[in-house]
Amino acid sequence: MNRPATGVRPETGSDAARSALPAGSPTLRIAGPVILVGAGILAVVAGLAFGGGAAPNLLLDPGPVVRWGLPVVKTISNLGAAAMLGSLVLALFSLRSGARSFEIALDTASIGAAVYTVASAVAGLFTFLQTLGVKLSAGPEFGAQLGRFLLELPLGQAWLMTVLAGAVITIAAFAFRGWAATLLTAILAAASFVPLATQGHAGELSGHDAAVNSLLLHTIGAAVWIGGLVLLIVLRGSRSELADTGRATASTAGATAAKPGAKPAKKTKGTARFADVVRRYSSLALAAYIVVAVSGVARSIVAVGDWAGMLTPYGGLIIAKAVVLILLGVLGARYRTRLIPKLEAGGSGPFWTLVLLELALMGIASGLAAALSRTAPPTGLEVATVRTPAEILTGSPLPPELTPIRWITAWNIDLIWATAAAFGIALYAIGVLRLRKRGDSWPIHRTVFWILGLLGLVWVTGGAINAYQETLFSVHMLGHMMLSMAIPLLLVAGAPVTLALRAIDKRDDGTRGGREWILWAVHSPFSRVVTNPFVAAAIFVLSLWAFYFTDLVRWAMTDHIGHEWMTMHFLISGYLFVLTLVGVDPVPRRLPYAGRLITLIAVMATHAFFGMAIMMQSGLMVAEWFGAMGRAWGATPLQDQYVGGGVAWSVGEIPTLILAITVAIQWSRSDAKVQKRQDRAADRSGDAELADYNARLAELAEKDRRAATRGR
Repeated sequence: MNRPATGVRPETGSDAARSALPAGSPTLRIAGPVILVGAGILAVVAGLAFGGGAAPNLLLDPGPVVRWGLPVVKTISNLGAAAMLGSLVLALFSLRSGARSFEIALDTASIGAAVYTVASAVAGLFTFLQTLGVKLSAGPEFGAQLGRFLLELPLGQAWLMTVLAGAVITIAAFAFRGWAATLLTAILAAASFVPLATQGHAGELSGHDAAVNSLLLHTIGAAVWIGGLVLLIVLRGSRSELADTGRATASTAGATAAKPGAKPAKKTKGTARFADVVRRYSSLALAAYIVVAVSGVARSIVAVGDWAGMLTPYGGLIIAKAVVLILLGVLGARYRTRLIPKLEAGGSGPFWTLVLLELALMGIASGLAAALSRTAPPTGLEVATVRTPAEILTGSPLPPELTPIRWITAWNIDLIWATAAAFGIALYAIGVLRLRKRGDSWPIHRTVFWILGLLGLVWVTGGAINAYQETLFSVHMLGHMMLSMAIPLLLVAGAPVTLALRAIDKRDDGTRGGREWILWAVHSPFSRVVTNPFVAAAIFVLSLWAFYFTDLVRWAMTDHIGHEWMTMHFLISGYLFVLTLVGVDPVPRRLPYAGRLITLIAVMATHAFFGMAIMMQSGLMVAEWFGAMGRAWGATPLQDQYVGGGVAWSVGEIPTLILAITVAIQWSRSDAKVQKRQDRAADRSGDAELADYNARLAELAEKDRRAATRGR
């Protein structure tokens, strides 16, 4: 039996039934991860047996150890990654830096990263053995082959980058414990998921981009969800400022139950703090659940293709995983509606028993996911006898000719940006409703601008522009102009930072929520640099020239990660530039209105020169891409490039003109406001300043008259 904490009586009878796993007990801390990993391993073995993912290869079979061991090790790697990322995210948004719980969270993240690193190294080795069909050996030839696999083949490079990133995160989470360091470590942890997301079946499917994006969102969402719950278990079973919730609340709840007329027991300080952490985790888990569900459906559509595919072993595993996901959703709904309020009131009930059940279901889902990664999907892997040039370059067939109607009907959804836009609209609407609920107002036009901006982002990244930007340079340039100029103009007008600072409640417990992180970002040294008007203008202008006249444009066209980077970079650079000119959100420094107009004119001129430079090109940019598509419709590649330069010169100036008009209007209104303030001040003082001025003039005139009289 575990010894009770000082000052708290041992649990007996109904008290023990309410909290069978007391705070500070290692039982829960050990049981949670064991159940998670054990369920995952059992599920992956069952999934492999059902789907045939561990069947012997016809050629170069690596043996049963590799065939069965690789998915098992990948499951352990995924769960370690979840503990790594989920602990970091929950620490950033729910715990207080310097507190014991924060230290425990980073220790958990470091241990998870270590498991992630070691398991990924073993998985990488098993992948090498299976891919090349070689036998494990200590000879120099084996080492040379392994070196070439890790350094030359994309799949080997992905595993190598994953292992190196995991090692760096292990050290960083253990050695650096501040807010900023933890944030950077969490960003690196999320980025470590990218290399492997571009490999495997996701990279082989015909809908490559959609498969990669859905897999990346799925793994990150699941990691935050699972890892956060693991950290709750660890915190519950550890000695920290949050760990006095179990015995105290259970015993007081039992005493209260024994006295029907007694008042509810008062929560201990640890109870209140832990209930806050659970509530904050619940919000993160809800967002992660939505991401996992949406990305899972998108991934399934790409892999299965039609309903007939659901009758295959791959489809059966998807159905099993969907059932588990639905059960997890039911448990999550029960937490939010019933159990968390009980925990906040000082009780616990079956809370921790259901948490262990949820961990078991999460382990099963993770094991099924690993089994799916080893099971061939029913569509998308067939290799055509003859592939067109467009299929060789882009992985997808050449789209039909771009007609006016296809500007509306053609879609190629980018799940990352569609998800970001959906969350952006939902959170903005929640903020507006909060303000109105407490009696505050928010301009309707700002809401309209924000929604239009995000809908425009969805269309640019998932509509006709995204469907044709790989084929037509002119369409690519149109998308660039909208990302860097038109969409930022609408988003800045929405004033999202001002809304967030007004709508999000301020925390007073030393932790950082959305409001605190936004304020930190606004006042950080990096923000002061990039929001400097001259720096923002320089980034905006130089990005055009640096991108299109270096190999960056080639990287963005040929690599999916490069394309996503391009979208993010031009959207952010345009947003910062517009923000420094006409935004109402706080920035450290803004130029006077005259300076803003001068800056804008200079940018317009540079923009025009850029468009002319594109139009005057005698050679084709990225000729091995745009010139090798095999497109038989529309303008020739060189003519299309000329049109793209015209788009940059003409269409790109429209948002700039709107910016200039907006600056002029703001300048005029600012002068009018200054004049009104001066008039009100004059009314209050009886225009004393003007009276003093007139009196001074009269005095000078009187002196002049006297001097003239003496002169006569």
